[in-house]
Amino acid sequence: MKKNYEERIRTLLSKMTLEEKIGQLQQCGPSLVGAFDVSFDELLNMMFDGRITREEFDRLMGTAEQDFHEDDLRAGKIGSYNGIGDSAAANRLQKIAVEETRLGIPLLFGYDVIHGFRTVTPIPLAESCAWEPKLWEKTGRVAAKEATAAGVHLTFAPMVDVAKDARWGRVSEGAGEDVLLNADYGAAKVKGFQGDDLTKEDAMAACLKHFAAYGAGEAGRDYNRVDLSVQRLWEEYMPAYKACIDAGARAVMPAFNDINGVPCTVNSWLLRDVLREKWGFNGLVISDSNAIAECVSHGIAKDKRDAAKQALLAGMDMDMSSNSYVECLKELVESGEVPERVLDGAVEDVLRIKFELGLFDHPYQTNEERESVCMLTEESRAIAREAAVKSLVLLKNENHILPLKSDAKIGIFGSLAADKGQMTGAWAIGARPEDCVSMVEACQERGISCQYSEDGKDMLKIAASSDVLIAAVGEMKEESGEAASRADITLNREHLALVRDLLATGKPVVVVLFNGRPLAIPELAEHVPAILEAWHPGVEAGPAILDVLFGDVNPSGKLTTTFPAATGQCPMYYAHINTGRPGGKSKFTSKYLDAPVEPVYPFGYGLSYTTFAYGELKVEKKEDAVWVSVSVSNTGERDGEETVQCYVQHVAAKRVRPVRQLKGYEKVGLKAGETKEAGFMIPFAELSYYDWDMNKIPCEGVLRVYVGGDSRAELMEEVVL
Repeated sequence: MKKNYEERIRTLLSKMTLEEKIGQLQQCGPSLVGAFDVSFDELLNMMFDGRITREEFDRLMGTAEQDFHEDDLRAGKIGSYNGIGDSAAANRLQKIAVEETRLGIPLLFGYDVIHGFRTVTPIPLAESCAWEPKLWEKTGRVAAKEATAAGVHLTFAPMVDVAKDARWGRVSEGAGEDVLLNADYGAAKVKGFQGDDLTKEDAMAACLKHFAAYGAGEAGRDYNRVDLSVQRLWEEYMPAYKACIDAGARAVMPAFNDINGVPCTVNSWLLRDVLREKWGFNGLVISDSNAIAECVSHGIAKDKRDAAKQALLAGMDMDMSSNSYVECLKELVESGEVPERVLDGAVEDVLRIKFELGLFDHPYQTNEERESVCMLTEESRAIAREAAVKSLVLLKNENHILPLKSDAKIGIFGSLAADKGQMTGAWAIGARPEDCVSMVEACQERGISCQYSEDGKDMLKIAASSDVLIAAVGEMKEESGEAASRADITLNREHLALVRDLLATGKPVVVVLFNGRPLAIPELAEHVPAILEAWHPGVEAGPAILDVLFGDVNPSGKLTTTFPAATGQCPMYYAHINTGRPGGKSKFTSKYLDAPVEPVYPFGYGLSYTTFAYGELKVEKKEDAVWVSVSVSNTGERDGEETVQCYVQHVAAKRVRPVRQLKGYEKVGLKAGETKEAGFMIPFAELSYYDWDMNKIPCEGVLRVYVGGDSRAELMEEVVL
């Protein structure tokens, strides 16, 4: 079948004019036109900058209409659309492409399906706290079924940018600070999105992003420079992208940032030498929004024409939104500055993914009837609830305040407890507030004795008649995600004041955190008796939170990012290398004068309503791997799940190594009183690393193996390799 694709691609390519070839490389979104005198992008900036109110923005948008550039489509100048998520519009445009253009080449529709389409699941950072690849794949399937029913062929996900700096807003879109977890998360999502056959109507192509090291932006500031040693790039960032390629991802989106001074958008080493030659990728490479034109701002291209030339020569197939290719490539090819064979190679990549998706044989893969029955089904909501429950992390539970008794009278405070639209988090563009269930609404549906105050009004009166007080605090969804880096990741003053006032009542207080990044919350950790990290949990937010608060479900989530004690500690992450003077009590060690050495909550941390004990740790050197086994017992009175984590440390290497590296994990379900064995096989190849000259060298000498419930695991054995 693939051979047949290639023959058909070559035949089609031979019939195409230069303009039609260039058109296949153009992805555009519908433009918004209406009763305003500036561009839509500038209108957005005016709202975000405070020059106009949200109400004024909404009023102006009420006059807007979408312009789909249909004349350009009929002329063969558009090969793909971005941001169209309804079947009627998709089929109408597809009909023009198939029936009204000279060659009838079908369109490719892309969309940002980051964590669900209509059935919005927890933000990726939250879902990663489940430590469960099968769940990640399952929620990916839900997203694919809904998105394809709405006409989507390709999702700009998964994002597998390892993110070690909590100031970066887009930490919310990935699986946290560890490269192994990001690799496993990304591979599972690719499988979930794409299914077992891309030609099926409910399969969409996955576009991994952002290649490469976008999460390492200097100071956690979005779109900022990335400056890494080549060894660190390959050891701590690249494996997650490679895992997605190995899982079959059919598209790649280069990052906005530069690598070693060359923006990824025009980085031929990255896009040709690594992606194509070293990894054997033959899919579609598509730019991030306007990224080609922005190479002028980077200072590596003198104008848009130069940027288009550099991008295509570097291996960028498709231009998203910047119009650089459609405006400049014809002249570049005709002048000989860009060989037509390079253009042909890019067109082949676009046509190939369209053939793989079955679009030439079945261009209309959905309709409005299918769309209407696929959204928000009982099954999809059940999976969203499961994902939300497993994403919740119990951070503190002093004096066993939780779980609450079924007849407990509770007072709930804070706007986030009732604001349905805030539950979706960032990058949930298909979400609708009415789809979500808030915590207050869930209490009402369950008949729980509950009083609610958004702003703390009547606090003393409510406290007097309540057994427990719940504070819903954290971040609004607009405070995380793209272009939402923060210089201060502490809880805002209003939310801190609310918590202090609730504590002053003398009643037990439970904080439920809603946020898209780790927050610096030392005051909460010290004074609040119980803290539940809920993140932005999606459409089933309220029911999932109540499932855990009232003990219907025993929490099992574990953090995939470190919670620092202060913003100034960022970036703070568990897999740091040691110095000659590791942080400690002595003055002349690596630390801050005004912050503790240890984080508030470490990577891998999370409590349960039961307790777990670890037995004998066995570590054995095999022929080509290290075998690790440990017994784990549920020593409490409730059934529960423990995520057993295995870390390694090279004691004396040819390059300084991290103090610990996650090399395996296993979620073990244990009934009360039950004991099971968890085992990990760590291949020697996964213990190797790069030397000064980028030669891969094996781990030799003493290897310390740690096993436990978080990255501070104390159970340790040594093995000589």
